[in-house]
This record gives sequence, structure tokens and C-alpha cells, in this order.
Amino acid sequence: MLILIILLAVVLLLAGFEMFLVLGIPAIAVKEAYFGRIPDPAIVQKILGGIDHTTLLAIPFFIFAANLMGSGQIARQLVNVVRSLIGHTVGGMGHTVVGGSMAFGSVSGSAPATVAAMGRMVYPEMRAGGFSEKFTLGLIVASAETAILIPPSITFIIYGWMTGTSIARLFAGGLCVGIFLGLVFALYVALEARRSGVAVAPKSSWSARLTAIREAKWALGMPVIILGGIYSGVVTPTEAAAASVVYAILIEMLVYRGLGLNDLFTITERSAISTSIIFVLLAMGGMLSFFITIAQVPTHITGFLSAIDAGPVTFLIIVNVVFFIAGMFIDPNSALLILVPPLYPVSLAMGIDPVHFGMIVTLNIGLGMITPPFGLDIFVAASTLNKPVMAIIMGVWPFVLVNIAALLVVTYVPAISLFVPNLIFN
Repeated sequence: MLILIILLAVVLLLAGFEMFLVLGIPAIAVKEAYFGRIPDPAIVQKILGGIDHTTLLAIPFFIFAANLMGSGQIARQLVNVVRSLIGHTVGGMGHTVVGGSMAFGSVSGSAPATVAAMGRMVYPEMRAGGFSEKFTLGLIVASAETAILIPPSITFIIYGWMTGTSIARLFAGGLCVGIFLGLVFALYVALEARRSGVAVAPKSSWSARLTAIREAKWALGMPVIILGGIYSGVVTPTEAAAASVVYAILIEMLVYRGLGLNDLFTITERSAISTSIIFVLLAMGGMLSFFITIAQVPTHITGFLSAIDAGPVTFLIIVNVVFFIAGMFIDPNSALLILVPPLYPVSLAMGIDPVHFGMIVTLNIGLGMITPPFGLDIFVAASTLNKPVMAIIMGVWPFVLVNIAALLVVTYVPAISLFVPNLIFN
């Protein structure tokens, strides 16, 4: 059955079918070939019931909030604070890009939104600061990956929904892993700045820093509402997401006055389209996951790994390789929906903590978003900055290698993923 699913999916991909059909048609084919006794209405119920979950309501809210902040002033205010604090270091503007992406990720949870928001703001300053075109494009695309690790994260919400893992624990783990990845990128920025002789910007005075923080007080309130509310237990992730939308609308329209009613309608339409795309994929992926489960595919994988005497180390190598290959050709959410159902039960059987496995999966998803030839963030950057796709691909390759190094460390040092969740929740 697994061979049938793989063959059909590959054929459909090569034929240029949309991803929801690549997920849905193999599921229907498996149903007709192996589970004909299941009535058709039950499949419809499975499709609709799979996305009828309160947790998933956080996704449209976070998408809407991210688009509001990216189009308004909140993102710019957060970057200004980061620049005032670290802009004077070696490679300061590059560090500002990394820190700004992490800051915007802490209120958006979306890597593509971070690429679009950051790209418009920092590209001219990176080039004026002495960084090469190639390095600038690569850094903008790669640093946005921290946005799906620094909570809130749409990827964590989907993973938590699929596996039953606590989203609050995933957010806590992602905080540490996201900071670790940001530090790895910052180290690479410093090395590149020294190699290419990038000039060091003047250090901001404490009064200038305090002014930047004071001007950004409303923007800084967003992560306090989201993360503070979730970790204190006052609100659920879904409630925090809804609150972030209300807060973003009030601040952008009434305080910063950067958005009008026409802008709000346009952003709402764009957010609705993005949400619809994700939920169609979730519905089809849920149906495929259902048949993978009842066919006991995870049990067969576990049996195969036992037969070749493969332990957790070998299994995690296989996971990383499979996700890396998948990320080169299919979109991140589809890779998540296809690969997690058969691999997650195996990880549990191997004794791997669900939060640690979630960090590995999410890092792989982020890596797929910047990996040629079909990395999603590459095309977002090309559209946002009006640059050729090949120019961005040339710039992003060194960051792919840096990312792989960070992934290996997170994979085989579980404490990076588990220290904060265990500290908060145990």
C-alpha cells in the first residue's frame, strides 16, 4: 500500500497536479483498492471532521495578524529596537536582520510573512552597509526560518494537532531552538563581515535606545500578550491568536494610523486565501493520514528498522534525509502532512520525546523552505524584492549548509529542545 501511495504521489507531482490532489488522489485510490468496505460518506466526514478542531483556529488568526503587522508599522518598530541595541556590532546590520526576523517571528509565526516584511525594510540598508548582493539575499531568506521556531509558530500548531503534543510545550521548546539557530546565523554574519571588511556602524546612545523602545512600546506589547498569556495559563494558543488580531488592528489603525479600511479589506482577503490553501491541504492530509494509520504503515516501518537493527541515531538520520529531499520538491505543509503520520509513531517507539521530534521536524520544514529548487521563501523573496530566482538561490546555498549543521546539533543534543519545556512545565 505504501508503494502505491508513493508511486501515485510521484506521478501526480511530475504531471503538475496541485498539492491537494497529490495528497487526496492517493488516499482515494488506497480506499478503493484496500478498504472498499468503508462507505463514501465516512470519507467525507473524515475530511471535514479532521479540520473541525479548535486548535486549528489559531492558524487563520496568526496569518491575519502577521499580514497586518507586515503591512503596517509594528514590524518596522520591532526592527528599529533591534537595530538600536545591536546595530553597532561587527556585521551589525546583518545581526539586525537576524534579530528582526526573530522579533517579527515572535508575533507572526510565519516565515513567508517574515521574508516579505523584512525584505522590504532591510535590503537597501544591508547593501548600503557593505554586504554583497548574494549574502544579503541569502540572509533575508534564511533568517526568516527562525520565525517558525520562535513562538507562536503555525508549524507547531499543525504538528501539535497531528500528534496530540502540547502546543505550549512545543512553543517553549521552539523558543530555545529558535534562539540557537539565530545565534548560529549571527556567528556566520560576523565571520562574513570580517572577511569582507564591512564597516562598523556607530554605537547608539542609551537615550537613543530608550527612545526606540519607547516608540515601539505598542509593538513590544504583542509578544507580551501572546507569549505571556500562553505561558501564564491565562489564555490558550487559539485565544492568544484571536487577541493578537484585535490588538494588531487597533494599534495599526488607531495608534500608528498606517492602515486604512481599504488596506484592512485587502489584507483580510489575502489572509483568507492563505488560510483556505492551508486548510484544504490539512483536510486532504488528514484523510491520507487516516489510511496510513489503519494500514499500520508505522508498524511496518518499525519492523523494518528493527530487522536492520537501526536505533534512534540511524532513525533520525533517515528522518533528516527524507525531509530534506521532500523539502526540495513539495511545499512545507504538504511535507508535514505526508511524513509525520508514518514517522511520529516510530519516533515514540524509539523513545524520542515528542517535543524533541517536533523541533527536528520543524527545523527540517524551515530548511525545506529555503532549499532550491522549490523553496517557498525563495519565491517570496524574489517577488518581494523583484530579484531573479537564480540570484537568491546562489545566495541561499551557504545558509543551507549552516542550517544543516545547526539541525545536526539539535538532532543529537536533545537538551537544546527540552531544557525550557522541562523547566516551565515539570
